[in-house]
Amino acid sequence: MRKSYYAAHVYMILGVVSGLYYREFTKAHDFTGDTQLALMHTHLLALGMLGFLIVLALDKQFQLSGTKLFTSFFWFYNAGISVSVAMMFVHGTETVLADPVPEAVPLIAGLGHILLTVGLILLFVLLGKRLKEPATPAAATGPEPAQTPA
Repeated sequence: MRKSYYAAHVYMILGVVSGLYYREFTKAHDFTGDTQLALMHTHLLALGMLGFLIVLALDKQFQLSGTKLFTSFFWFYNAGISVSVAMMFVHGTETVLADPVPEAVPLIAGLGHILLTVGLILLFVLLGKRLKEPATPAAATGPEPAQTPA
């Protein structure tokens, strides 16, 4: 569970910093058009921070972490976010600088989205397995009430 908490925390910091970068970089270059930099902030906060906070809550309820599927989900999903956001950074920075965007950027961004998709599929497979398992009874909170004879 700690991995999800730390991941959410890191994505929160990166999301805030990316918003600051977008604002200051475009202002420093007197840029007023559309750029991928504007999307980095929300992608990091939504897919990263909020996504892992939701996974944290699901993990608390369904004990997801500690399994091979969870580990695979965690790394595929993080790799997908990292690659996708890195390409947003490159594309957005090149746009603000009025430089041509390398042809490889959209292809690599597509790879990032594929990694994200694989991660989400793994998460849903794991959730499906956990939902099929029988529920464990809740632990008793105190002594059982005395039964009266009928």
